[in-house]
Amino acid sequence: MASNIPEETMSFVGREAELDRIGHSLATGRLTTLTGTGGVGKTRLAVRAAGRAESAYRDGVRWADLAPLHDDGLLLATVSDAVGLSDHTLRMPIDVLCEWLADKQLLLVLDSCEHLRPACAHLLGEILTTSPGLTVLATSRQPLNMKGEQTVDVEPLPVDGTADALTLFLERAAAAAPGTPLDEPATMAAVAEICRRLDGIPLAVELAAAGIGRQSAQEIAGRLASRLDVFADATLRPMRHRTLRTTIGWSHELCTPLERLLWARLAVLRGDFDESTAITVCAGGPLTADAIPKTLRALVAKSVVARDGERHRMLDTLREYGRMWLAELGEERAAADRHAACFLQLARGAHAGWTGDDQIHWYHRIADAHADLCAALDHLLAHDAAAAQEMAGRIGFFWCCCGHLAQNRGYAQRALDAGPATGPHRTRVLWVLGICVLLQGDYPAAERIGEECVRAAADDGTDEGVLAAAYLRGLTHLMTGEPEKGLREADRVLRTTVAGTPLETAYRLRCHLITVFALTGLGRLDEAAEAAVVLRAACEARDECWTLSYVDYQLALIALLQGHATAAATHARSMLAGKHRLRDRFGIALGLDILAAAIAAQGEGAEAARVYGTGQVYWRMVGHPQRGTPELGPLREACERQARAAVGDAAYRLAFERGRSDSAEAGLAQALHGELLT
Repeated sequence: MASNIPEETMSFVGREAELDRIGHSLATGRLTTLTGTGGVGKTRLAVRAAGRAESAYRDGVRWADLAPLHDDGLLLATVSDAVGLSDHTLRMPIDVLCEWLADKQLLLVLDSCEHLRPACAHLLGEILTTSPGLTVLATSRQPLNMKGEQTVDVEPLPVDGTADALTLFLERAAAAAPGTPLDEPATMAAVAEICRRLDGIPLAVELAAAGIGRQSAQEIAGRLASRLDVFADATLRPMRHRTLRTTIGWSHELCTPLERLLWARLAVLRGDFDESTAITVCAGGPLTADAIPKTLRALVAKSVVARDGERHRMLDTLREYGRMWLAELGEERAAADRHAACFLQLARGAHAGWTGDDQIHWYHRIADAHADLCAALDHLLAHDAAAAQEMAGRIGFFWCCCGHLAQNRGYAQRALDAGPATGPHRTRVLWVLGICVLLQGDYPAAERIGEECVRAAADDGTDEGVLAAAYLRGLTHLMTGEPEKGLREADRVLRTTVAGTPLETAYRLRCHLITVFALTGLGRLDEAAEAAVVLRAACEARDECWTLSYVDYQLALIALLQGHATAAATHARSMLAGKHRLRDRFGIALGLDILAAAIAAQGEGAEAARVYGTGQVYWRMVGHPQRGTPELGPLREACERQARAAVGDAAYRLAFERGRSDSAEAGLAQALHGELLT
């Protein structure tokens, strides 16, 4: 399992003693919590500590950022994503997560637990009990108060002696204003005074350093001194909290009115964002769309917003301050409305862009915007049920393919219950719900929802709905071992609808896919191959990856059934490359099974066993032992027996375990003969 520690994009100063304490704590206990006030550098320290410790964990380090979560509803899904689990079952999600982690030796980092402490403590109580090889590093402003928890209090940087705070200021100031002389005695004295005044709190020091270039160090020291002295006798908050809040307030005062307004409005965003999203969410009134790029750059220059390439992010402490000002301005509801409208528009774009060369781009955008999409959907469910129903329908299929089945099923049901009782959007949500339950293996529910979807689509009178309902019904028939019914369903709808919009074309491609699957299941292999070749050409002409990858899967299965093992392996590898691009773990698991069968049929028993082992890694990721259409099972078993016979049981077991013990990415890369995965 590859690690996903965030990349360090800025220099790291000091903290050697803390890193040693963390290393010792991780080696001697299973739960270590870095505690300290906001802005003291817990996350940066956790990144560095996790990187140092990575080699001690067979399965690496997995990082879960909890800061974007507005409540604990997404906690389990976020942690599951972080550790590589895409649950496709009907079981309790916590049970599946515990089973997935049970044999892992990994370090799990939960960053920013403070607003979810009870939920984090409950979750960790479950997974630490059932996963003896799991170690957890958490960051929180307060301890989680769990048995066995070891805490490392993260103090501000020293301002005397090693003077790490001074080093941090000088490095950040040099980045903010290259060429500005800082080594003159009076300037160095002023910098030292700034660091002492700010108690060495890293975020406060960085905010002050960002002012160099617009003000001298002496001017910054004087302004900070006057502000901090006002609060010297305050007793409402701990001194460090007051120092940081005062420094943030000082930075806020240095901003122009438009910069302050953008700061407040950006606070509604949960995760990373690009300039276009900032414009959509924040434009209005005096803050025009044309003014936002320049204003955003100014906030980056002032260290209020961090930038990494085309992406931006606000630190949680600064986001909290922005939310406070948003409330002061009375704009909370308006900002939430704009945020929801922005991500509804994203859902519309993704849905419309399903068929085309941007399909993979949309897949990744929907996956990366998960926290913001959920926040927008929650807001719409409370304030605009019709829009919520539309949004749930437009992003639901993406979420099915990304592995958020349980969560997607819940949102779909809530949207059906809250929204209009009729109409195309409701029909689309019914379809999404049906796909969810089908992929979870709840075939009776899928049958019932499919029938309801057919009736609703007929009432709507739209080809999109009719094609979608037929796809759901046809796939249900295939999974329950009735390919003849699936073929009739697809044939009926393809005869009674015509090729229309690109979106309708996407649904037609899926129905043609049902035809290929059904013909294969019926043993009509020549017809299936002919239909698959035609469908593959249609997908290639549109750069449509999702359907194309399943066509490759069927071509591999057909070739294998016809005794063409080499061709089967070629098609299987093509399928796997496409599924990897889509981050579709369920599809990868299927592809590895068919590739292993093809390799076994070529007489390479040990290699087949290793690929089967890697396949088991992916099947465990989706919570299933193995799945697929009924005809795959006997073929899979026959090829496995053939592989065992080729090398003997002992060699087979050894190769299988080697594949199962590899990281998922390494195993997949080797299955593809070292082809570059991008």
